[in-house]
Amino acid sequence: MTSSAAQVQSFDPLASKANTTVAYTDGACKGNPGAGGWGAHLIFSDGRTQNLYGGEAETTNNRMELLGAIKALEYSPHHDALEVWTDSGYVQKGITQWISGWKARGWKNASKQPVANQDLWQRLDNLCQNRRVTWHWVKGHAGHAGNELADTLANLGVTSSHLDDEGKKKAMTANNDDWLTRDPLGWDEPPLTDDNQGQNIDHQPLNNQADNDKADNNKDAPEFDGDTSRANPYFRPLLPKPIHKHSPNRQLIMDTETTGLDAMNGDRIIEVGIVELVGRKFTGEKLHVYINPKRGMDDEVIRIHGISEAFLADKPTFEQIAEPLLTFMEGAEVIAHNANFDMTFLAMEFGKLGIHDFERRVTVTDSLQLAKQQFPGQKNTLDALVRRLDVGKQDRTFHGALLDSEILAEVYLAMTGGQVALNIDEDTLSDGGQTAHTTFAQLASLLVASASDEAGYQHWREALAKDYPALGD
Repeated sequence: MTSSAAQVQSFDPLASKANTTVAYTDGACKGNPGAGGWGAHLIFSDGRTQNLYGGEAETTNNRMELLGAIKALEYSPHHDALEVWTDSGYVQKGITQWISGWKARGWKNASKQPVANQDLWQRLDNLCQNRRVTWHWVKGHAGHAGNELADTLANLGVTSSHLDDEGKKKAMTANNDDWLTRDPLGWDEPPLTDDNQGQNIDHQPLNNQADNDKADNNKDAPEFDGDTSRANPYFRPLLPKPIHKHSPNRQLIMDTETTGLDAMNGDRIIEVGIVELVGRKFTGEKLHVYINPKRGMDDEVIRIHGISEAFLADKPTFEQIAEPLLTFMEGAEVIAHNANFDMTFLAMEFGKLGIHDFERRVTVTDSLQLAKQQFPGQKNTLDALVRRLDVGKQDRTFHGALLDSEILAEVYLAMTGGQVALNIDEDTLSDGGQTAHTTFAQLASLLVASASDEAGYQHWREALAKDYPALGD
């Protein structure tokens, strides 16, 4: 193991490195001892990133700093080198300078007293064995992008530590309103049989059990008109079962709306919209829910998404929809525009319930990064891509999560090659009324002649004509 000290890296601190995982770690504590949190931001060699955080209700800052480093080692691949950046001199010097003396003295310090936090130091030491790890110090709270990310995650860990284990369990499984136990979504319906296997079930959940009992008598009740600017009781959340969960190439195009931009300072998610693709085809499954954030919003934010506090007042809280949301998303590739924003908020919300590994349960693709690679130097907002790619022309007066997900799905398919499939068994009508697979002659018109192939063909004919003069004629 080696170490270095640096205040600012001369390269992009958030860039990936070949054959190396870069980790930024931090710890935080409110009271020392008090409620604490640890955080780690990992950048893998292939460009993927992962945010980790957690906390304890009663701990110290040094223990949280150590846990941040420990988690970085636990979640980083062993085949790559690991570069750890920390603003804790205690961690950096301890692992590179002091630990050899502690071990030689039987885990006692120079004063022959037991080493503080011995359990965590031993855990960290064991994780470092047979690993290529370098340790770097960076000045904290000095504007370093990697350190600031780790600090944000550590503070999320502090927030998550406020709930004890029993509170976390209750938050996920029950609450005073007991919204999920009313089974408004049909979770207690019998499993799929051979008669209905594979069908797209149109989930139309009801607001409460009384509505469920009276469903047949309320067929004439007004449908939701999309107006989120006022109290509106007619919205029905869509929280379907993940009937395609084990299908290969399952992608979830996702968007969220929030009360603001800062997950660290109390902003919450108020809407989640997801469109499902399997094999780059729409399955018809959609997840859409509005969420009561239990807090207010600024008028500037409401003007963007058009969702009022009055509309959200009777909607479920995140705790109440967390279980079906996690079940639907788990194991899928999640595609979002500026994905770090959405994933940070989701990680925060799940973290409040004691679920700190949400980002490890999904694979994340950022369509904004794809757009920047495909259209460098250009404006790559969703609106700009809609105009540039000539797709997703729906009205976007307000930026609703489900609407934006549907538009993003079209944008993503267009950026990555379109939704093209040679499937003779699935003839879909074109605008002219003919099927898209009427003849393969239509596809032949899309082929581009190769100049090199044409030259090779002429050379072959000329050589053959020398032996067979009749060909020349």
